[in-house]
Order: sequence, then structure tokens, then C-alpha cells
Amino acid sequence: MKAERSLAEILRERGYRLTPQRMIVLEAVEASDHHISAEEIHTKAHARYPYMNISTVYRTLELLKELDLVAETDLGGGRLVYHPAGKAHHHHLVCRKCGKVQDIDRTVFERLRDELKDRYGFNAEFEHMGIFGTCEACRGQ
Repeated sequence: MKAERSLAEILRERGYRLTPQRMIVLEAVEASDHHISAEEIHTKAHARYPYMNISTVYRTLELLKELDLVAETDLGGGRLVYHPAGKAHHHHLVCRKCGKVQDIDRTVFERLRDELKDRYGFNAEFEHMGIFGTCEACRGQ
């Protein structure tokens, strides 16, 4: 089985320069076991490349998002988080009270996607999103 190509390989194939700053952002996104914010990426990058500005992180993430290489999600708390698009085929239930985030499978939205297409002729894209509400534990309090 062939290993997935890295984000750097994909960018290089598409003709983008791989600056040291871009490489640091790519490595941080790919190495993260969870969703990672621009601020967290900047903190990791700053340790290796002290002169790197957070605006470079944002520009790189925007490019990766435009190229469909990273997924951007709002999980609350006033910040967006990112991870490789290949891992984006899931969704999250986010409790507004306790902040707990629970992954849910994308198949939950198949009926809704079909209904939107049948009823409205609309092709919905449920790539990666956070759904806010109240978890069972907080409702019971």
C-alpha cells in the first residue's frame, strides 16, 4: 500500500515554493494528532524560527485551505483550527457549556444531503464542521 503524499510534496508538484517558513507550518499541521490553531502553529514555529511572524502562518494556512489541503473548523472558543484535509471526513459535536468535543461520523449527514438535493436541487458539502449544542452530561445537571 502506497503511503500518502506529504503536503510539501503536493505543493511542490503544484509549483509552489517551499520556503523554510512554509515547511515549518506544513510540518506542524501534519505532525499534530489533533486540530491545531494558527497560534499553536506559531508557537511551535517560533521555537525553531524566531523571526517568523504569525501573519506568515495565517497566509500559509489560507493557501493550504484554498488548495483543499487543510480543513478549517470552528470548534468554539473564538479560534479556528486546522488539520490535513485527508483527515477531515468527520464532524464534531461541541458542548457550549463544558466545551467537550465529540467526533461523529460523516454518514450521519447522508440523509440530510440526499434530502437537500431531492427537495432543493442543492449539493451540500458536509466536509468538516462543528455542531454546537449541549451534551448529555450538561443537560442532566
